[in-house]
Amino acid sequence: MSSLLERLRTRRLSSTFALLAAISAVVLMASYAAHGVHGQAKANSSADATPLKIPNTSVAPNNFVQIAREVGPAVVNINTRTLPKQAASGKRGMPGNPHGRVMPLPGNPGDQEDGGQGDPQAGGPQGNFQDFFNRFFGGQAPGGGGDEDQSQERDSLGSGFIVDAKGYILTNNHVVENADQIYVKLSTDPDTTDPGRKAVVIGVDKATDLAVIKIDTDKPLPTVKLGNSDNSAVGEWVIAIGSPFALSQTVTAGIISARNRTIEPGASGQFQHFIQTDAAINPGNSGGPLVNMNGEVIGLNTAIYTQSSGYQGIGFAMPSNTVAQVYNDLISPSHKVTRGSIGISFREGLSSSIGRMYGFSHGVLVQEVKPGGPADKAGIKMRDIIVSIDGRAIKDGDDLVADIASRRPGTSIRLGYIRNGKQEVATVVVGDRDQIFSDQSASNDQAPSDGSVSSEAKLGISVRPVTPATADKMGQGGMLVLSVTPGSFADQQGLEPGLAITHINKQPTATREDFDKVVSGLHSGQDVVFEVMDPKHPADGINFLGGTLP
Repeated sequence: MSSLLERLRTRRLSSTFALLAAISAVVLMASYAAHGVHGQAKANSSADATPLKIPNTSVAPNNFVQIAREVGPAVVNINTRTLPKQAASGKRGMPGNPHGRVMPLPGNPGDQEDGGQGDPQAGGPQGNFQDFFNRFFGGQAPGGGGDEDQSQERDSLGSGFIVDAKGYILTNNHVVENADQIYVKLSTDPDTTDPGRKAVVIGVDKATDLAVIKIDTDKPLPTVKLGNSDNSAVGEWVIAIGSPFALSQTVTAGIISARNRTIEPGASGQFQHFIQTDAAINPGNSGGPLVNMNGEVIGLNTAIYTQSSGYQGIGFAMPSNTVAQVYNDLISPSHKVTRGSIGISFREGLSSSIGRMYGFSHGVLVQEVKPGGPADKAGIKMRDIIVSIDGRAIKDGDDLVADIASRRPGTSIRLGYIRNGKQEVATVVVGDRDQIFSDQSASNDQAPSDGSVSSEAKLGISVRPVTPATADKMGQGGMLVLSVTPGSFADQQGLEPGLAITHINKQPTATREDFDKVVSGLHSGQDVVFEVMDPKHPADGINFLGGTLP
């Protein structure tokens, strides 16, 4: 009996637990349905969202918009192709890069010619500036040194702008130089893989890196409006338009950050005085216009200063006034730019000590006179100081070059100069720069290697006389610098081993006795000017180095 009661009690408890469990399950399911499913459905509901609508408003066009619309149709994309050629040496170089290269700057820093350009292959590195200066940012192969690969097809990219409705286009020489095929795409041409319209070169000017090309057209083309770059000012807004990285009709804005900027030292840069801007320009912008807020082209984008081969805030444009002068010469029957010259060389940036020693505060100290050239025929000599042209005072070398280069060959000028402290005047017939300097070459004479040695504690140099053979090639005697004490006066003035000192303070130092006599008379606080020559390159003429002796 008791066992039966136990079984009934257990069964009743089990039924109760089962009922409670069922009730709990129902409650949980109801709670989940109420708080989970219904809550999720409510959260995903967008019945109260308001659809977005595009407003029927517009921003009034600003000057940038108006200028881009006005100038853009006259800006073109230029593509060039250089076909494979059999290299003379049979060697293969590096393949071409359509986006430009970092290139060392040529020339001898500071050496100037009154109209000559100098050897574009001469010279070496000119300091840190050239290491970061991407001179050609469209259309050249990488590297340098003449190992350019000619066995592979190369393409390049650049920009240009139409200046004549008949199809005449201005661009950079480096965009089209050595190209076998040149193609131009207008802003209205279809955006296809077709390279564009074939163009021909009318003329180029390497001294300013400018070129004129032409395309055939059966109807007048849109043109730009040229401005007066002399009226531009630092801080003025400008716009650059071009095809950076093949992205045609790209418009960027900035300001003019400097004017009359020379970026290549020596003769190589004497005809290149740029407008500097921070308007973004990149590989492919070469040859495109720099436009002022009147919609006028005041420059042709030519170069950038960079550490990365891309835009870093500094670009350079050839001023429109220079561009117009070169263009007019290139479309003439001769298709070349003719510049005047009187056949002299000089050095810019001379020490004030040199000016005091030679008695001038402005003008140009003649470093070399080209034998048989106009200046030589007129009696101009080394160490003369040119101070005026036709009665107008000459400020510096840039002023002299600009004046003489603008004159036609055959023009007579009255050249005012100082010789030994006395004012003189000579009549000089201006010659053709290309003809005067076409045969200029340097001697490869080896520096002398024998003779006695003398140390000069006062200057910090060790010297000895040059050999008779070297003196003959130099046209005068001198003392060869054998060593320079680091930090000494001579070191600070730029004297280097291998140079020959021909004069100190205008007194000749052709012999040991002459040299010792001059040096012994020097004293602290005195201006000391060395006239030096490079025996390996006597055709380069003399150079002036000087300062105040401590």
